[in-house]
Amino acid sequence: MEKKLFFFDIDGTLTDRKTREIVPSAKRALELLQENGHFVSIATGRAHYKCRNLLDELGLENMVCSGGMGVVIENKLVKNTPLDKAEAVAVIRQAEEKGIGVLVALDDSEKVYAQNDLFREQVGPRQEPTEYFIDSAFNVAEVENIFKFYLALSKEQDHLIPEPKSFAKLRFVPEYIMCQHDNKKQGILDVLDYFGRSQKDVVVFGDDVNDLVMFDKAWTSIAMGNAVDELKAKADYVTDRNVDDGIYNACRKFGWI
Repeated sequence: MEKKLFFFDIDGTLTDRKTREIVPSAKRALELLQENGHFVSIATGRAHYKCRNLLDELGLENMVCSGGMGVVIENKLVKNTPLDKAEAVAVIRQAEEKGIGVLVALDDSEKVYAQNDLFREQVGPRQEPTEYFIDSAFNVAEVENIFKFYLALSKEQDHLIPEPKSFAKLRFVPEYIMCQHDNKKQGILDVLDYFGRSQKDVVVFGDDVNDLVMFDKAWTSIAMGNAVDELKAKADYVTDRNVDDGIYNACRKFGWI
């Protein structure tokens, strides 16, 4: 059997969006893929620290994370690239000039930093565990690294901050946006370079628009039955819904398990 490198999106692919639980048949498929000698990884926009528990729960040792700029192989973080500092500082300064609250993540953790508490005053706390450090002496231009930052920018205000060139503006809630890397494909290419493998050996599974970037003609791209139409149109194969054993069924169909 030809050994493949598998990369799985999380939400809506490995997990049920309603319950946020891992689909049992998906977990079993991952176990069987590993037993058959395939490389198995998750591919997510989430930060490295947010995925460690999930990696353990899935029984995996590999992941592409941090929007493609983080790579974990055999439980070792081999890459975690911060944002282009000059552009990040420029966007933050632009937001500050327009009175938009800002929170800045300087490392791979729940910690965020700001000169004032304007972000929470405008939109409330972030909708996930966060440790806040508010210091009037904080100067973002003086920090070593910026891994991501958050802007208290509503949908109606989105036009106030143009799309950055080297990273993305992502919105998962109406109240604010997150600026971070958004290129899962790059993380996959980094894994291939690490092992000296060919792109034709890659298989990716996804369900949403943020997975479009990792659906590439050079490898096999599989959309879940519950995927958005744009992703299905770009896929080599559309399997069943994830909660209807889509991952397991696709892996059986192609003879990978």
